[in-house]
Amino acid sequence: MATATATTPEGSGTEEAAWSQRRATLTENGVKYCFASYVDAHGIPKGKTVPVHHFERMMRGSELFTGAALDGLGQGPHDDELAIHPDPEAVVQLPWRPEIAWAPGNLKYHDEPWPMCSRTVLAQQVERAAKLGLQFNLGIECELYVVDNSDGAVKPHNPRDTLAKAAYDFLLTLESYEWLDEVVGYMNQLGWDVHSFDHEDANGQYEFDFAYADVMTMADRYVLWRLLTKEIARRHGWEATFMPKPYADRTGSGSHFNMSLSSLETGENVSGDKRDPRGCGLSKLAYQFLGGVKRHAKAIVATTCPTVNSYKRLIKTGSMTGFTWAPIFISYGGNNRTHMLRVPMVRPQIEGDANPSEGVYLSSARWECRAVDPAMNPYLAAAMMLGAGLNGIEQDIDPGDPIDLNMYELSDDELRQQGVAELPRTLLEAIDDFAADPLSEQVMGPELRQSYMDLKYGEWWDYHNHVSDWEIDTYLTRY
Repeated sequence: MATATATTPEGSGTEEAAWSQRRATLTENGVKYCFASYVDAHGIPKGKTVPVHHFERMMRGSELFTGAALDGLGQGPHDDELAIHPDPEAVVQLPWRPEIAWAPGNLKYHDEPWPMCSRTVLAQQVERAAKLGLQFNLGIECELYVVDNSDGAVKPHNPRDTLAKAAYDFLLTLESYEWLDEVVGYMNQLGWDVHSFDHEDANGQYEFDFAYADVMTMADRYVLWRLLTKEIARRHGWEATFMPKPYADRTGSGSHFNMSLSSLETGENVSGDKRDPRGCGLSKLAYQFLGGVKRHAKAIVATTCPTVNSYKRLIKTGSMTGFTWAPIFISYGGNNRTHMLRVPMVRPQIEGDANPSEGVYLSSARWECRAVDPAMNPYLAAAMMLGAGLNGIEQDIDPGDPIDLNMYELSDDELRQQGVAELPRTLLEAIDDFAADPLSEQVMGPELRQSYMDLKYGEWWDYHNHVSDWEIDTYLTRY
């Protein structure tokens, strides 16, 4: 798990020996090049390709970048370059391109951590949790669409995938088996332990679920997962898209965060409590975390749902199957998918408890945020989520009682009586809320906060100033 500061001086004899051994292993396994990588503010991987025999130089920070060439790195053309320092624990050989190893890391400027590096921002929140003796663990439910846009029109990659209710359809899964099997095979070669995959609610939409990990490892894996699925889809002549809602009348794609806390000392999951009087099986720490997320939800969503298109997913109805399954309410409950925050039930008979009759088995106790989509920068989204949760713990924020109702069926008056607010309805509202919440600067720092706001306000106004076909069709001859 990466941190913002190294435990030994960078380039020390111990590190040099480890790097040399790692280079030898990579070379023996057929690696020719290493991709020294980081992400821009949007979460898009960038970097340089380094011949493997320069591995040690790369690990010392040999690869320099002009930050002004990329979004959200806060440099001008007059500034010295940024250097990438790969995380030795995160270097992996790409199973679908075995001559290349991916080496994600953190940006530094004159050997000091660069405050506008997304991975460093997350590392700072990881360190903050560590000071409380906690590790933040994350699993991501990875959804995407596979489309055919070869003729300029966007349509499902499988022309027979036209069912109004396509969720879990086995025949449609089999018809895309070769692509799915290739992707899952590579994920498992990377050691990610895929639990399941399925055809999702919409046409050409799929979900992959794999083992949770500490938050930094999972953020790295999510960046690599998008790269993997996109390249394999293109080999088949298709496009894997992480646009949250490419079709107006179909369900959007989510990337639900499944979260828990564990003790750094013992490794034990400290998120559960079988005596929980609220009935969700959560510990006080977990409730405090939920309280922090609820309090800062409107600011968080600017990073977990970061595009104009994201907010066309966050609506109550509008899919072919009725409800969109997307969260629009800042609320939580038990195993209830109409909330932003859901607490899945624990299942001892599945998780393998030796004595399920003695009480609730809590090793899998967790909570889920459904207001996350695949266009996010996972480092910034996770940093904001963790920062809010840690505020909840440090400030003892109570989330209130869970609501055991179908939130979609409540009237506006009933929602007010329950004290339930709604998530932002547009990217503009979300960035306004992000700007107004001190959490954004607490987590990102003043420079990255301002840069992120500038990028997203610019994105909103570029969209708003565009005249769409709908406007022409609706207004051109009406008046």
